[in-house]
Amino acid sequence: MKRVLTILLFSVLSLSASYKQGKEIFSKYCSKCHKGYIPADTIKDNFFNKDNKLLNLDAPTENMLAYAIMDGPKRVGDPTDKEMQQAEIEEYLKEYLYHPDPDSSICDNHVMKYYDIKKPFDINLSDEDFANLAQFFMEYKKERLKHTKAVIKVLSRDYDEKKILKDAKESKKAVIIEATSPTCYYCKKMKREVIDSKDIKDILSKNYILVEVNVDRSKLPFNLKKEYKHITPSFFFLSSSGEFIASYPGSWNKSDFKMILNEHKPKEGAK
Repeated sequence: MKRVLTILLFSVLSLSASYKQGKEIFSKYCSKCHKGYIPADTIKDNFFNKDNKLLNLDAPTENMLAYAIMDGPKRVGDPTDKEMQQAEIEEYLKEYLYHPDPDSSICDNHVMKYYDIKKPFDINLSDEDFANLAQFFMEYKKERLKHTKAVIKVLSRDYDEKKILKDAKESKKAVIIEATSPTCYYCKKMKREVIDSKDIKDILSKNYILVEVNVDRSKLPFNLKKEYKHITPSFFFLSSSGEFIASYPGSWNKSDFKMILNEHKPKEGAK
């Protein structure tokens, strides 16, 4: 009977729990030890290349916690049963906050050595507070993606050129159309070694809308067919108004591609 009542209580709390309230609780009580969002690439560089001397973290960040709880190798609960997963996350948070034990941590073993020994939580949170905290972690990725524009867009067959230019004008960015193919070895190599690197992504994110076009399935937009030399990858630079600026066929190393990006990035104050 007690177990039935407990499950019913979890169900009621789950229905009333909210990401927003969980975020407020995290900011009020947890942010004293746990820093806010830091990009995953920076975190990896910090721990695996810089021996934690870049960030000097003594506890996981909020996005590290959300990842460990929801997507990590030691994730909590079954993601196919959200109601039960929420109950299990609530129970895990209660147990670990009030009785911290490194052996029951869900954090990566490699980074645990950098953290301070956690002391028992000295604030009494209600069941409702824990339900909201669980919702905060469960909805964390989805909420962040709502406010994060993808650095790279993939063109669909029913693309809208006006929408691409509208986004470019509103964000005051130039447009890069990349002609690519899933069978292109050099496309994959350049994406892995150049485009996905942090410094290139930073330039793209600040200055460009990069649109990938699978030329095996879709036509190049903006009448670029006449500029295309049937080489993948190829990069076509356009202004935010859709005016063709330059094309760069072939694969590029990071330093050369960075020079190309810096050469064509929009000037400060340009409309």
